[in-house]
Amino acid sequence: MNQSKTFNTTVVFIAACIGMCFFGISMITLGSVLPWLSGRFALTSGETTGLVTSLPIGIMAGSLVFGPIVDRFGHKLLLIISCVLVLLGVLGVAYAGTVALLSPAVFFIGLGGGVLNGETNALVTEIYDGNRRNSRLSLLGVFYGLGALTIPVMLRRLEESFSVEAILGGISVVMAAGIIYCVAVRFPAPKQPQGFPLKEVGRIITNPLLLILSAVLFFQSGVEGVTNNWTTSFLGAAGQSEATALQALTWMLIGLTAARLVQTWLFSRVNSVSVLVVSLIATAAGFCLLAFTASPVMIYVAMTIIGAGLASTFPVILGILGSRFASLSGTAFSIALVIALCGQTTLNYTTGLISGAGAIASFPWLMVASVAAMLLLFGLYYTRLKSK
Repeated sequence: MNQSKTFNTTVVFIAACIGMCFFGISMITLGSVLPWLSGRFALTSGETTGLVTSLPIGIMAGSLVFGPIVDRFGHKLLLIISCVLVLLGVLGVAYAGTVALLSPAVFFIGLGGGVLNGETNALVTEIYDGNRRNSRLSLLGVFYGLGALTIPVMLRRLEESFSVEAILGGISVVMAAGIIYCVAVRFPAPKQPQGFPLKEVGRIITNPLLLILSAVLFFQSGVEGVTNNWTTSFLGAAGQSEATALQALTWMLIGLTAARLVQTWLFSRVNSVSVLVVSLIATAAGFCLLAFTASPVMIYVAMTIIGAGLASTFPVILGILGSRFASLSGTAFSIALVIALCGQTTLNYTTGLISGAGAIASFPWLMVASVAAMLLLFGLYYTRLKSK
């Protein structure tokens, strides 16, 4: 890495972890405070739908624009702006005086989060090589879990003593300190400082290997999104209590975060492709267990296995993309993450249709089929790679 003399790798990695924490916060804030907002503003169903829709629109926009910007202008300014957008969005949600201000605040949270998700991963692939790249991408993912847990844990522990506004305000102070740290950090130089190579971008967009790997993320993102959004409905229809369903989601996040911690050690010793294949098989096994068990304890075990199984896909796939498209990794990540978000939307919509038809019991089998598609696509990627 010819830029290693101009920046401190560890210091930059910490900044990336701060950005990923912000992304975790952006993904969980609305869901955590939506009941409070509904009570405070007496939200209608239309207003609630508008808020819930503003978040994915912002995330999609952020995922789409970040890549060309970081390839052309570098990471620092965009990362700081995105963190500020998330911070302003959280403050807007906490202190908005009218419903009209809530949707822009939620959009800012999504926009900043969408940029940070892609940019932090692209940044880590840029500053690390080889096995350390996948290991550090896994460790980066741990900070998503830490960020995602921040607001619900703080609300649960402090809501009896403090108002929601005060809790979010306190979290915002800590977020501001993270932004100040990033301002002081020296980042890698832009990859394309002389101009953006449109011809090369055109070749990347139509590259079959990029599209195949993006299709893997299409199903990965879909499985994660559907599991987060529909597990409670599935378990409720199976006769489980709401408390059991919510606890099951917590165990999924614990499994995902713990597995990424283990992978920071594992990827430096074991072939990452083997880890990915075993993880996907474990994910399918977890959904099979979820389909057949009625015991709360075994439901928690199944959800922990599912979370752990899903942990390796993004680090491995993004590591491959960062290596194969090193000169325009940000742009490649933008394409892959937008396709991944399309998968989340598509599978959520499909599951909604299934639920509306009274067939929510088939939810685990839809997830098993999606995991099988990921394995087939990954096999296709290696087949094409060897043929070249």
